[in-house]
Amino acid sequence: MKIDKIHIQNFTVFKDIEIQLNEGINVFVGQNGTGKTHLLKLIYGIRPVTKAKLFNEEISMPLFRSHVDRLINDENHHVGTAWSEGIDTNLVSCVEIEFKNSSLESLEYSINIDKDNDDLDDVMVDYYEAFRYSGDLPNDTPDYTFIPAKEILSHSKGLLALNNRFDIPFDETYIDIITSAELPEAKKISQSSLKILDVISGIIGGDVVNEDGNFYINKKFKKIEFSLEAEGLRKFGLLWKLIKNGLIEKGSVFIWDEPDANINPELLPTLAKILLAMEKEGVQIFIATHSYNLAKYLELFRDDNNSVGFYNLYKENEEIYVDYKEYFGKLKNNSIIDSDFDLYEDVIESIEDDSWKNL
Repeated sequence: MKIDKIHIQNFTVFKDIEIQLNEGINVFVGQNGTGKTHLLKLIYGIRPVTKAKLFNEEISMPLFRSHVDRLINDENHHVGTAWSEGIDTNLVSCVEIEFKNSSLESLEYSINIDKDNDDLDDVMVDYYEAFRYSGDLPNDTPDYTFIPAKEILSHSKGLLALNNRFDIPFDETYIDIITSAELPEAKKISQSSLKILDVISGIIGGDVVNEDGNFYINKKFKKIEFSLEAEGLRKFGLLWKLIKNGLIEKGSVFIWDEPDANINPELLPTLAKILLAMEKEGVQIFIATHSYNLAKYLELFRDDNNSVGFYNLYKENEEIYVDYKEYFGKLKNNSIIDSDFDLYEDVIESIEDDSWKNL
């Protein structure tokens, strides 16, 4: 099962956008506020969970920590019609995700208005979330794994118990990643995954163990608590644990928000090679990044057996658009490249004008 397309209408920063997705690695770039994280959360939230439970009942509070009506990108809350057959005419927002190589054709999430008449100014408006699907139930469902931008494993002890009892200020992606990391190790792992584990073990200096809800990097001479390790190494450690648990294998979907954050730039080439190796194994990958180096390394190191696509989300006239290219450097309105050029020009100007040295 591969995610083929996403169409978003009137949701958070998106007014109406359709994105044809790559079956391999999807790299999303763009300025802050262009919806990269929201896009990743939608891909994660609107997913087949199991054959018995096809999708989550709602995504507003679990994933966005917001009341459903605040997710609507329409200040007047206009009622519209959807592009797909079967959606209620009182729809306000809608997201559709299409699949290929699966009996499940699509999943649709919508925010609807429960109203008694057509004059929205004269009625009390209640919003509700709805999911629909087209196609047959899939015989099996892929593992979806979402790594949030902020590292959370160092705070894992007791967090799941707190979440079960109280309304804590963490969205579902943080709870899910701890749950995934605490799973037992898989009995069988592919040879390609074993090679990746060896590479990561070399970076972090050992392997990762979970003892009574605490995570450690088990090094040659001692165990180091996650909270005492550098955050960049913790990110690699989490990836090691997820692969060891068998969650990132052929046919799975892997979503990582800002994998480059707090990682030493010298490790970005290795990170790019790991992602490319995972994609060759049949993992569909979605990442959002602000790193020119990571995006460029993915372009540089890929070969004919890799499928990589680059997407730039940008804003014009208060609306979000997307530009897709197979080559990172060909993206238009690319703020990452533009900022690098600006820095280069500033360096040239500082060389030509050395008056600053007298300050």
